[in-house]
Amino acid sequence: MNRILLRGARVVTMAAGRPDAERADILVDGDRIAVIGQDLDAPDAESVDLSGRVIIPGLVNAHLHTWQTGLRAVGADWTLMEYLTHLHGGAVRHYRPDDMYVGNLAGALNQLNCGTTTLGDWCHNSVTPEHADAAVEGLVQVGIRAVFLHGTPYRDPDLPHPLAEIDRLLDGPAGDHPLLTLGMAVQGPQYSSPDTAVADFRAAAERGLVTSLHQSGGDLAPGWDAVHAAGLFGPRTNVVHGSDLPDGWVKRLVESGVTFTSTPENELGQGHGTPVTGALLRHGAAPSLGTDVDTVVPGQVLTAARVALAHQRGLDHARHRQSTGTHATTPSVTAKQALAWATVEGAKALGLADHVGRIEPGMQADLVAVDTRALNLWPAHNPVAAVLHADLANIEAVMVAGRWRKRDHALLHPGLDKIKDRLLESGERLLRAMDTA
Repeated sequence: MNRILLRGARVVTMAAGRPDAERADILVDGDRIAVIGQDLDAPDAESVDLSGRVIIPGLVNAHLHTWQTGLRAVGADWTLMEYLTHLHGGAVRHYRPDDMYVGNLAGALNQLNCGTTTLGDWCHNSVTPEHADAAVEGLVQVGIRAVFLHGTPYRDPDLPHPLAEIDRLLDGPAGDHPLLTLGMAVQGPQYSSPDTAVADFRAAAERGLVTSLHQSGGDLAPGWDAVHAAGLFGPRTNVVHGSDLPDGWVKRLVESGVTFTSTPENELGQGHGTPVTGALLRHGAAPSLGTDVDTVVPGQVLTAARVALAHQRGLDHARHRQSTGTHATTPSVTAKQALAWATVEGAKALGLADHVGRIEPGMQADLVAVDTRALNLWPAHNPVAAVLHADLANIEAVMVAGRWRKRDHALLHPGLDKIKDRLLESGERLLRAMDTA
């Protein structure tokens, strides 16, 4: 098996009981991390000198509608209602399988380029089996680790999730690839009748799948009580947004092990409501992070981490001044917590906490090297903060399952110009169709 020794970097493992950052070597054996330690000796391994860099666990973008990549930034000024009207009320019916393929292909490549090694692909435009297969193939071609969360355009509240399609994917396209896991992007109790919501959750539980659902705005439909009464909220339930959820419900869901994914830049800009970060922290939990839609905001999960951190600190500072009349003397949230939201918590939300999100022996070798020698990060006195402050230009190398996907600041995927041309053609065709609808 391929063995690679990464030498000379400072390492942010995100593992319990280890320093925030440490000088250490990492030995990768095949697709896993074998050893972490100082001055490792592995004469049979390829040696890579990463002095001046910081190595972190691969980032996790836990919520992205990757299929929308071809319409990048067309909705930068849309509100949530405009997004739903133009995208879900118009564009979705013009998508062909090839649009799904190239959207997922280019979108997943962009995620790798930005340091994301694990993607929660919330694919709620799987209109036909051909659309779903094309989306899966786009992810597989890139070599990113992904949870393909199968969903459909919004349906009648009494129509259950198409389980025959879930079983078909499990038996074939989504079950044959070691980097791909299947999950269900359900309409959930917010957009389904109580009986349908319970049936969808039970079907996912029977198959051992992560169940992910949207909720924004605070008002809860009757299906929430029905799913709770059936005992179906648990660690494999993922609530996306959770904006303005009543505090009692946040507490109840956290106690059930439910995970939350916040997409803070989009939530704040489009009007979903207040990000759930503060409510989770009050109940001893934390969010994972996503970027949601390339149609509206950029797809960099480190940006989402900075937005989430700054927003929560701002709320906490204001609350402290209102209650005490003075400025806070310590921060309410740290940079390391924000980085955990983009690594450890993302892995947990996607059901992959035993495989990714931390740098530990036995974990998958999903790693990112951040070049802190660049002028925007140098001198990197605080490695954790330097990583959080990094931009695309600082993401030097990306490894997934022990295989390099980016080196020397360049993606290794072939034919990038042709992919870009194909994405442009797809996006322009969809925009023309939207304009004439």
